[in-house]
Amino acid sequence: MPFDDTDPSGRRETPGARNVLGGALIPCSSEPMTGFFRDGCCNTSPADVGSHTVCAVMTAEFLRFSAARGNDLATPRPEFGFPGLNPGDRWCLCAPRWQEAREGNAAPAVVLGATHQRALEHCQLADLRAHEAED
Repeated sequence: MPFDDTDPSGRRETPGARNVLGGALIPCSSEPMTGFFRDGCCNTSPADVGSHTVCAVMTAEFLRFSAARGNDLATPRPEFGFPGLNPGDRWCLCAPRWQEAREGNAAPAVVLGATHQRALEHCQLADLRAHEAED
């Protein structure tokens, strides 16, 4: 089935999304399924006001950090089809939240090839590189 890049507002992502390194955007995670469009990629559109563009590898430290700021990502929410995240899971984080976590010394590692170039509107490439995930 082809990728449906239409968001609920009818706006469309540009075909051929690019990552922060300038290459083709690769998938972040399908287990759990992530992304603004729940397509496994950190694709985005103008409707994605949170900029869910950073593919991050969850850590216990970051999950505690996020929960302390009102976004509990660890607790399952079956009513929303959300399984809850565990350390080691990959997830498309909001770029401003990743930046906030970096400033708070709690930033999770980043999968650069799966991080959308729009993350650079909120984060510096050097900072993302300094937190590059080891594969």
